[in-house]
Amino acid sequence: MPTVRIAVLGGGFSVAGDALLDPWMLGHTRSARPKVCFVPTASGDAPAYADAFRSAFGRLCCEPSVLSLFARDQDAAALRAQVLAQDVLYVGGGNTANLLAVWRAHGVDRLMREAAARGALLCGISAGANCWAEASLTDSYGPLAVLADGLGLLPGSFCPHYDSEPGRRAAYRAAVASGALPGGWALDDGAAALFSVRPGSTEPPEPVEVVSRLPGAGLHRLMPDGRGGCTETVREARPLR
Repeated sequence: MPTVRIAVLGGGFSVAGDALLDPWMLGHTRSARPKVCFVPTASGDAPAYADAFRSAFGRLCCEPSVLSLFARDQDAAALRAQVLAQDVLYVGGGNTANLLAVWRAHGVDRLMREAAARGALLCGISAGANCWAEASLTDSYGPLAVLADGLGLLPGSFCPHYDSEPGRRAAYRAAVASGALPGGWALDDGAAALFSVRPGSTEPPEPVEVVSRLPGAGLHRLMPDGRGGCTETVREARPLR
């Protein structure tokens, strides 16, 4: 089975002033003009979110499309064909728990695994980054909480908005230290990272690349220290210009 490639984004087209992270992500595709499908399930397929994607990616060298599940008009064969035709599956932010539940109801979780095995680049922001991990820290239920049933394509746990949302850093450190979450990765807003996961891997993989469009933004690795605490190390990010 080939490696699974996952890009986690701390920004992109939905963030004002960010014109760097999406082109960086597209640079890791395997096509000169990749097919990029935006999956806005976590936002309830918010029309404005999908329109913003179409506008932004319509100006880039790619073939953009949107996958809608809340107003689904495809049968199973057409849905599978759309997902598996993509070079990139770009998952938007919103509610991680709702996203996973809807995907499982429609069989999209299985299609994402199949697409990844065929070489598609999986990526996303916020909930769209959480979903790929084994577990994550989420505000899907209101207060920050552990979500333990992610897709597991990225071994370990994940936390977005590490430097920007109140309580994120302390809550993620406490969850990893206590064992409520396995060790994993936390991403600052303004940074992005690419992972390549080997088949059968159970440990959080090292990133292939970490980039940043904001000074000081980066990727943090957190692991339990075996004494009731956790260790935290920062991976150096290449500044984007």
